[in-house]
Amino acid sequence: MHLSWLGNTTVKIQTKPFDQDLVIVINPYKPDIGSFPRNLSAHIALFTNGTENSISLGEPFVLSTPGECETKGVLITAAPGEESGQAIFRVDAEDISVAHLGMLKKDLTADQLDVVSGVDILFVSVGGLNGYDAEYAVKAINTIEPRIVIPINYQSENNPKAAKVEVFLKEMGASSITPEKKIIIKAKDLPQEETKIIVLAKE
Repeated sequence: MHLSWLGNTTVKIQTKPFDQDLVIVINPYKPDIGSFPRNLSAHIALFTNGTENSISLGEPFVLSTPGECETKGVLITAAPGEESGQAIFRVDAEDISVAHLGMLKKDLTADQLDVVSGVDILFVSVGGLNGYDAEYAVKAINTIEPRIVIPINYQSENNPKAAKVEVFLKEMGASSITPEKKIIIKAKDLPQEETKIIVLAKE
């Protein structure tokens, strides 16, 4: 499974169910400022805050509401967000579970925890704008207990007013981590004990 961060709360997941390349994009919004990948296409598009201001991705399968479905060999589970029209997501593929907390700003509800508790990989906002700040992100991480944490929605050219990722790392008690453009994760390589933090540079 390939994972990359496209700025703000947008992430791209490349997976191979049934040995066929599949691209999942979560929150593919057109940013007000900064760059965004051109000619981005996806087989599945997930939206945590509705589909307004989204960009063209071809003709993907689209989900923006709570529920559970299986499509193209991927199991997708969505729980309600904080407000009407919002959602958080869990994606299961290649024996790996990935969660995206969207724009949550409050403690996780029981229904939300039912969906994301114990996931392998957690994408969580840490910049304090349109999502958790560092303190709330750490609280959510301790509640969910993922194997890998990937912070998103921190300061970048698309989001200059958000807090820097270093604020989150300090809150986690982690040392400086060199950002990577894209990572490849296999189920057999998932950490078994301590939670690992991976920082992605904006693609």
